[in-house]
This record gives sequence, C-alpha cells and structure tokens, in this order.
Amino acid sequence: MSTPRAALKQIARQAMRERGFEPDFSAAALTQASQLSESSAQPANRQDLRDRLWCSIDNEDSRDLDQLSVAEARPRGIGILVAIADVDALVRRHSPIDQHASANTTSVYTAAEIFAMLPEQLSTDLSSLVENADRAAIVVDMTVADDGTMTSATLFPAIVRNHARLAYPSVGAWLEGRGPEPPPLATVPGLAQNLRMQSDAAAALKRSRHRRGALTLDTAEGKPVFAGDELRDIAAIDRSRASELIEDFMIAANTATAQFLESRGFSSMRRIVRMPDRWPRIVTLAAGTGTTLPTTPDVQALEHWLLAQRERDPEHFPDLSLSVVKLLGRGTYVVEPPNEPTPDHFGLAVDDYAHTTAPNRRFADLVTQRLVKAALAGAVSPYEDDELAAIAARCSEREDAANRVERQVRKAAAAMLLERRRGEVFDGIVTGASPKGTWVKLRHPLTEGRIERGQEGLEVGDRVRVRLVAVDPWKGFIDFERLKQ
Repeated sequence: MSTPRAALKQIARQAMRERGFEPDFSAAALTQASQLSESSAQPANRQDLRDRLWCSIDNEDSRDLDQLSVAEARPRGIGILVAIADVDALVRRHSPIDQHASANTTSVYTAAEIFAMLPEQLSTDLSSLVENADRAAIVVDMTVADDGTMTSATLFPAIVRNHARLAYPSVGAWLEGRGPEPPPLATVPGLAQNLRMQSDAAAALKRSRHRRGALTLDTAEGKPVFAGDELRDIAAIDRSRASELIEDFMIAANTATAQFLESRGFSSMRRIVRMPDRWPRIVTLAAGTGTTLPTTPDVQALEHWLLAQRERDPEHFPDLSLSVVKLLGRGTYVVEPPNEPTPDHFGLAVDDYAHTTAPNRRFADLVTQRLVKAALAGAVSPYEDDELAAIAARCSEREDAANRVERQVRKAAAAMLLERRRGEVFDGIVTGASPKGTWVKLRHPLTEGRIERGQEGLEVGDRVRVRLVAVDPWKGFIDFERLKQ
C-alpha cells in the first residue's frame, strides 16, 4: 500500500506535467552535469575574499545555497557584502542544462519532492555556496549608513568560502533572545559579533524602507510535517529576525544590481508589483476596522493602517496580511531599458528592483547575472531587449504555474489529513472571490479550500464559518459549504 509521502510524490509529478513543467532532466543535461568539476567552478582573476567571515542563513533543509553575507565596520556606517553564487561560470548559455533552466525557469518546492532548476550536482554542490568549500561568486558590496540609507554599492567577482551554514530558526531565536547561541558561532571566532553587526544593518535598511512606504505584512505559510513516510500535520512556517535579515539584504542587493546595470547602459529585467486594481476592497477592509483610507492607492496610508492592526490584533494579523497580499496581486517581470523607468514595486518601496540573488533557483536571476558579468567585463549585453522581454514573460508565467503546483501538493497533503473529518466545522478567511470560485483558508490545519455552497456575496478578507463536505487528495480538492452566522 502506498504511503502518504509516496502518494504525494506521484501527485507532485502529475501536477508538474499538467502545468507544463519538465520534472526530469534530459540525458544531455545529466551528462553535462557529470562532466563538471570543482575546477570548473573557480574561474581565475577574482578577488580572494575567502578569509572574510562569510556565513549562509537559510532553511534547515536547504542545500541550494545561493548567497552568503558578511559585515564590516566602516567610518560612515556598516559595510554589508553579499556573495551570490556564480552559476553562469558552470551553466553556459544554450547548453543542455541552460535549456532545461530556461524551460522551467524556477525550482519547484513540494512536500514530497524538490524539482530543482539545475541538476543536483550543481544546485546542491558545485554551484551551491556549501560550507568549507571555495566558490566563485559575484559580490555586491554596500555601505549602509546609520539611518539605513545605502550610500554606496559596487559589484565585482570574487572567490569566497562559507565558514558556517546556519538556519533561520536557531539564528532567529538567538538574535531575539529566545534561544542559545547556535553551535557554529562558537567554532568560528568573531562570527557571533559579525552577525550582530549584520542584524543592526538589516534593521536600519528595514526602517529606511518603511519610512518610504514599505508594507508590514506577515503571511503564514503551511508546510507538511512527516514522521517517516506518514503525514502528521500542516505546520506554519514562522518568520524571525534571521529570515528578515536575509530578506533585507536581498532587497538591498537586488536594488544595487538594478542600479548598477542602469549605470552601465544595460537593459535589465525588473520585478514589480503594480498599483493594485482592487484597492477599493482594501479600503472596505480598512473601513471595517474604523480606518478611512484614500480612494486612490496610497502605500504610506496602507502601511500606517497595517501597523495599527498588527498592534491591535496580532493574533489575526496574518489573516489580514494574506487578504492584502491577495488584493495587491502577484509580481511580474518586466524589461527596463536604461533611462526608461518602469513602475515601482508597490509594497517594497523601491524604485529599482531586479531578481539576482538566487541563480541556482530562478532563471531570471541567472540571466541578470550574465548581464552583470558582461557589464563588469565591458562587453555588450548578451541579450537583446526583445529576448529579455520574452524571458521576462516566460518567467512570470512559469512562476505562477510553480505556485499552483506547490499549492496543489500542499492541498493534497491537507486533504489527506482531513479525509476523516468530513462534516466538521471550521473558521476561516476568504482568500479569493471571483467568477472562477471562492476560496477560504483555515487556520487549523493551515490549508485552503473552495466554498461550493453559500459563497454568494463573499469578498476577500471576510471571516466565515464553513463545514467540510468533500476531499479528493489526488485532485487537490477540499470543498466546503458556508454556514450562516
């Protein structure tokens, strides 16, 4: 009899194919990967920064490590260096591996299996910034003033070495005073102090962004929990100061990279979230809490309301955050020629924002890395604008498809958990309402399903009581009926 994990793996592979992904690498791509070696990943003529106190902070089970960070004291602030894995040194354009990456455009992370954008020999080894190994990287060197302003930024190729592989939960608990010092900090002299300095710089960057209108949001995501091959729960993934630290550095590095490319006269792919079309619904949600928002999108006013709601009702703030995120809409990739600005990223309060910090996992980041390396070498852009536009459209479409695969597998796992609970009543919040259907998210277990009866008149953000009427793990269906309150 198939175990839940084995069943989810089958469901994941089926969902990948249905959404147009290639779940397996071609024989040519695997052959190419097998012919790569340590020496392939270390091009010459790079700055040697292996002695810096580089560390990685990621999920506990992550092996595709894209970036390292380190801090240093400077006369007018804190220097933050972010090292990004030089994946282009191993994955040449139009090679079999590159063809697979350009087709899928992203790694897809499901509960049962990870469908990596690059073969395992690269993503978890040769192009991953693994602990205690010399690796080629593109370094973004930034100076952060006390007020969080980025006063300077440069990019250059280097050789780096990860001295400590750290994880969000333990580092976050330590930074917040809730847990002991993670063991690796005791074995690397000076790293604990360096992490404190990194945390200070990240906090300053965050404060600066929020003064400009960045949004405070805290959405809870669910992750299936297994005991062996048996599914036990759908648990929330907690955010911490450690995850926020990396988020703040990545936003800064992505902004610095976009500005660098523009300064060199290069077109680039930018990541944007446009002004929300569903702003009136956000206004209605705010009005329900006694707050009047402007009739036209205003990120500063929205941030003030979110902060007030987090203070007033922290327990339900993740629900409100999710509603706002759904109403803001998803991000997309666009091409920005030099001196022709695209719309800002509504929600991050940044004018220039490229995706560049995860080239092991996202094709857009690998393309941006190739643009950066060409600019550093004084060469012409390796991509014409129309080619960049096609890549941007493909990455946007594939990212949406990947989200749907991941969501379907999470729902399949939740359906397995809920199979014996038909007829039970749950409290939830509406996360989607359109002619295609009305969706509700439960808090326990953390999952989403469709309201099949009684959904008339519901809007995103409404709190509802629903009864579970049917589940189908293989189709990812969890169906509810609304109960009148």
